[in-house]
Amino acid sequence: MTNTVLLDAGVVSRCRRRVHLEHDPAMREAHRAAPDPTGELRKADAAAHRRAVADRLAERHGTAWREIGPGPAAERELATSAAIADGAAFIWSAQLPRDAGGGRRGTIDLLVRCAEGAGGAFGYVPVLVVRHKVTDPGTGARTCALAELPAVGGSPDERRKVRPQPRDQLRLAHVRRLLEAAGHAAPGPALAGVIGLDGDVVVWHDLDAPTWPGGRTALEEYDSRFADRHAVAAAAAAGGRALAEPSRIVECRSCPWWPVCEGELIAGRDVSLVVRGEDAGLLREAGVRTVDELAAVDPDASGDEVPALVGMPVADAVGLAKAWLADLTLVRRAERVTVPRADVEVDVDMESFGDAGAYLWGALLSGADVGLAPGYRAFVSWEPLPTDDEARSFAEFWAWLTGVRAAAARRGLTFRAYCYNELAENRWLLASAKRFAGRPGIPRRAEVLAFIESDAWFDLFASVRAHFLCSHGKGLKTIAPVAGFTWRDPDAGGENSMRWYRAAVGLDGGVPDPAQRVRLLEYNEDDVLATAALRGWMSSPEVEKIPYVGDL
Repeated sequence: MTNTVLLDAGVVSRCRRRVHLEHDPAMREAHRAAPDPTGELRKADAAAHRRAVADRLAERHGTAWREIGPGPAAERELATSAAIADGAAFIWSAQLPRDAGGGRRGTIDLLVRCAEGAGGAFGYVPVLVVRHKVTDPGTGARTCALAELPAVGGSPDERRKVRPQPRDQLRLAHVRRLLEAAGHAAPGPALAGVIGLDGDVVVWHDLDAPTWPGGRTALEEYDSRFADRHAVAAAAAAGGRALAEPSRIVECRSCPWWPVCEGELIAGRDVSLVVRGEDAGLLREAGVRTVDELAAVDPDASGDEVPALVGMPVADAVGLAKAWLADLTLVRRAERVTVPRADVEVDVDMESFGDAGAYLWGALLSGADVGLAPGYRAFVSWEPLPTDDEARSFAEFWAWLTGVRAAAARRGLTFRAYCYNELAENRWLLASAKRFAGRPGIPRRAEVLAFIESDAWFDLFASVRAHFLCSHGKGLKTIAPVAGFTWRDPDAGGENSMRWYRAAVGLDGGVPDPAQRVRLLEYNEDDVLATAALRGWMSSPEVEKIPYVGDL
């Protein structure tokens, strides 16, 4: 039987409801969200990484290298089939023959021809090129150098262990099935390779090895997921009963279909509006399908009504539901809200451009006089990332911050620096110390780590999470307005700042735009002003005007 629905590898890692919407004819004209700028940036960076790897390999392998050019899928498929028929040793950007019977289509970065075996048989193994790490320090991975690509399967590596990347293996399993259907799969073990961010070795996986939970293989996991997603897509394409209903999960934040799902969830007052993912599923299984039903649960007797949740206590889930119904952004979890304060306070906010680097460290100095000018100052590099000038701006920021801290200590004053959600700041504090080690003014990593782990560094996000239930999210742009703060720019946000940065430094080859630089500086300044305002509000009697969850 021929399937009219052909799916690519991405479906096996995609939300089931998204698969439905992508194949429902009634949804073709539905309004969708604009592309996520951060996601688009990651795609562009990944494409540049793949191109760099391809160029290195092509230069090394010369006439054995065959690249399938851009164009319509049908033409690229014919070109790939011709390269396979010619026995090309390496085929880059291959468009695999469609598997109409299995409902598959797809591409792969690289096909590598295996050495001929008994009877002259040969075939191809897939290799994926990705812009993330695929190994960690350790042992156990099977690798080969890029120069040894034909050595399919590699050999044990005494310096690397495999970093689990399930999505990579599922994508490779998809291509293995396409190769099998077309009769082009290499005989023997289902081997497949990945070239990661470092781009120095190929990490080889045996897709038939029982390396998945429960002793499953990557191919078994893929087959199960693909069959499910294909059933969802086929039912949608035929106008049948939907096999996947909307439910809010983490991926919704960047999904183009979120406006469609959000409308359905709000109309149905779905429980996933206040608890996501696995917890929403647990509540539905217990018969609690709406926010209203969750709000009616008695937390003290919930053991008989609903099971224990994964992401939060049942009492918090009930409180969130009540807050949502009352249209309250915040309710107090605790009757008394406290925030550690100091004589001298610094608010810190960092701006990065994807994984390319941190180009701006903004700081707001307030509190007692330490002989330095109070207020906001920025430590910034306007050279397009990545750039060595980033070391200069980071060193200046660190010198200023440690100078404030030392000045406070000399005067016998307490000091504390604040950020909102320390994961981003901590990442770039440590990464900058490591990347620029030995440069003028760059602190040792141990010095940075000691600061991060000390009482002098405080994450205000953690305090918000401890003291409040947030029915519409815990982001600073959501919480600070409750404290009375507003950003000067109505479009302020991390995603938009990516666009502003590209223009500010002329990243796409244009003339750098000074107006966008000003915009970014004001945006960063407002972020540190927002954390200061939020902290002041949390320390004031005004916070007691926020309803206490026990009173709802």
